[in-house]
Amino acid sequence: MSFIVAITDYVFPSLEPERAVLEPLGVELRPQQCRSEEEIIALAQDVDAILNCYAKMTARVIERLKRCRIIARYGIGVDNVDLTAAGKAKILVTNVPDYCIDEVSDHALALLLALARRTVAADVAVKAGAWDVVAHAEIHRLRGRTLGLIGFGKIAKALASKVQPLGMRVLVYDPYLEPMIIAHHGVEAVGLDKLLAEADAISIHVPLSPETRNLIGQRELARMKSTAFVINTSRGGIVDEQALAVALKEDRLGGAALDVLSVEPPPPGHPLRQAPNIILTPHLAFYSRESVIELQTKAAEEVARALKGEPPRSPVNPEVLTR
Repeated sequence: MSFIVAITDYVFPSLEPERAVLEPLGVELRPQQCRSEEEIIALAQDVDAILNCYAKMTARVIERLKRCRIIARYGIGVDNVDLTAAGKAKILVTNVPDYCIDEVSDHALALLLALARRTVAADVAVKAGAWDVVAHAEIHRLRGRTLGLIGFGKIAKALASKVQPLGMRVLVYDPYLEPMIIAHHGVEAVGLDKLLAEADAISIHVPLSPETRNLIGQRELARMKSTAFVINTSRGGIVDEQALAVALKEDRLGGAALDVLSVEPPPPGHPLRQAPNIILTPHLAFYSRESVIELQTKAAEEVARALKGEPPRSPVNPEVLTR
């Protein structure tokens, strides 16, 4: 029996990992770079499975899928997939929750160090002709400083283990974990307001959901130290970007570093493009050659399991399996 698997969009240099997993099953791959609902529907309405990166799998799209068994997301977050619609259509949704732990935690640490040591600002200044140590006189050592982690999943745990040898105290806000579990990692569980007030840097590690959208907004930024940093390698939309831009322009925040934005890439007039003391990277925290191959392989393996009638490794909506 042959199967058809659509790839709605991808950011990888090659699809050889998918071919290696799926072609032995008689799969025909249909890769596209879809940018609209109409393009996804035209590509995928008659396929057996879908591999999906950033294209939005809306209710309208999902309702038009005639025989799809699985939507396998390239990544950890599934905020671009309408899970309610997938459940109604009895379509399994999977993700890859463990493929880029080192990469994202390394990237968050790199952004923290770049902000703390003013490496980007210093580089820009030197290339513009300045050679002025005094201009960077507000640099402080990290030892003895406090890092606040919002969310304490695999990536946040890895980041905590990387900053502790630097002598940083770590506070964690995660209302879904028992304080004893958090304390087991040598960090302190606190409420959000305490974390905002005491952290010298805050790193965000939660999924985007109605609960977390604009979690860091005007109120939260006002409760932070005027010298503190905000780092986001999670999802755009968790930080209120307009409020962040205003705080930076009014010198009410020490700096920010974002790998993710609510609109990617940001349009020319985006307020954070002109904000001071900010580092922007193009949603690449997940990336290394090794992590991408792992991601592609694990997502394709979920499709292979579904096509063979085997249980998935990482179901997001496991209730579909009981129907």
